[in-house]
Amino acid sequence: MIKVKNIYYMLAYAYQALNEAGYKSIQFEEFENVHDLLAVILMRGISQQIKRGLHRDYIAQTEPMSSLRGKIDITASVKQQTLITRQMICHYDLFSEDTLVNQILKTTMLLLLRRGEVKQENRKALRKLLLYFANVKTVDPYHIRWNAINYQRNNASYKMQIIICCLVIKGLLLTNEDGEYKLADYIDDQHMHRLYERFVLGYFKHKYPHYEAKASYIDWNLDDGVKDFLPVMKSDITLTYGEKILIIDTKYYGHTMQSHTLYDSRSIISGNLYQIFTYVKNKDIEGTGNVSGVLLYAKTDEAITPDNDYQMGGNRISVKTLDLGADWSEIERQLGGVAACFLPA
Repeated sequence: MIKVKNIYYMLAYAYQALNEAGYKSIQFEEFENVHDLLAVILMRGISQQIKRGLHRDYIAQTEPMSSLRGKIDITASVKQQTLITRQMICHYDLFSEDTLVNQILKTTMLLLLRRGEVKQENRKALRKLLLYFANVKTVDPYHIRWNAINYQRNNASYKMQIIICCLVIKGLLLTNEDGEYKLADYIDDQHMHRLYERFVLGYFKHKYPHYEAKASYIDWNLDDGVKDFLPVMKSDITLTYGEKILIIDTKYYGHTMQSHTLYDSRSIISGNLYQIFTYVKNKDIEGTGNVSGVLLYAKTDEAITPDNDYQMGGNRISVKTLDLGADWSEIERQLGGVAACFLPA
């Protein structure tokens, strides 16, 4: 089980915005659950945003009006017979804070208040922040147009806050049989996997700047150059130091081993091993042996967790497990050990 505080550190490395001054003190606080952690991160970001000013934009409005404004829609006015009440249908733009990003913030704060396990002092703080959103509507959390969010100069500061909102809504939000919302006790595996991958990449970028750390594409090692219909190969993390290359593929599953009932045995998940082997062999075109690979699983509650090294066709391929339930210093030691086995210090 991942410690709540470790989720904060993972977020901090995955999204460097959490290392800014307004968020740094969070690392010294204690949290009973993930709802409380995400509520505090969101509160800090919204508080800073309020000081800057809530994002405002021109919002298209259409309504019958006695005093004419904007563009008059004569056809609609006739159809709706608004002339009887001495009104006309008008289309106009209103410069307002009722924008999508603010609607998402308000919706998420209300979800944490009504459906989350947030301690009392943080609930009070959320209610105070909601006062600034009096002119902002809520939005159905299941129908938020995440792809419609366009960040520009005047709303770029919302990025971290929207990431947290997305994690609450897409990673925690559930629906009861009666259609009521509730928040799960833990972030689902799909979103934890994405966070896990980003965290490991961000950690090596920050802690090991002498390695070139990035997610990189790997070309197929083809004899004739024909690559029609071949799938794209993209590593989660590639670390490069001189001629040495380490490809890391992160895995966050409920189970790290596959069972074979016929033989009453367990083994590494075959598809994962085939994948990292393919990455390594296609990257090491010259067959130098300078390319290595690691399957890095997040530790589960299983009795057996993989920790093995293999030499395959001249390349070293390992299967390791990272214990996200350990103290943070131990997690850092484990990650350092992964790099040290393959690359110069």
